[in-house]
This record gives sequence, C-alpha cells and structure tokens, in this order.
Amino acid sequence: MAHIKSLQELEGEPHSNAFPSEEPKTIRLTLSAGEHVKPHAHPDREIVLYLVTGSLELQLDEEAYHVNEGDVVHFDGAQDISPVAKADSIALLVLSEKQEGADSS
Repeated sequence: MAHIKSLQELEGEPHSNAFPSEEPKTIRLTLSAGEHVKPHAHPDREIVLYLVTGSLELQLDEEAYHVNEGDVVHFDGAQDISPVAKADSIALLVLSEKQEGADSS
C-alpha cells in the first residue's frame, strides 16, 4: 500500500510530519527568509534533506553549508543542526533510524 501526501497541503509550520505514525520520519520544513531553527540534534537518526524551494545555510556543528534549491544533503543527526533560511524555503527531511554498525559517510 502506498500513502501519498501533497507537501503544499500539509498543515503546521515550521514543521509538518507527513506520515506521523510511520517510519522513516518524513518532515516538511517551511521557513521564511531570515527564520531559523535553533540548534538541536537527532542522535539516533540519519537525515536526508531535499531543498524543494529557496536557499538555506545549514549549520552542522561548527561548519556551515550553503544549500540551494534542488540540492540533496545527507548527514548524521548526532550533530548540532540549525538551518537558516536565506530566502523563503521549503525542505523535505527524511529522518531514518540508524542501523547498528552502519557507517554514516
């Protein structure tokens, strides 16, 4: 069985969980230009971020990465994570549970 949701129809900002009772956790993040998410971590997760629209500066621990519309980023959720919108932005994030012995590179 497949579950289909439209990103535009999801309610809740800045975060909206597309499939609340299912794994992997799938989140739509909506930020207006200048908005940010305070540093936080997801230590038991691997994260894939796809930037649907806009521009972000993605702070991971002490390093900053510029993410453009259409970019896909994979990173370890154990880092301090803080995205900052450089323009109005919508991102899709998939947070999967880390597998024992898996390498995050």
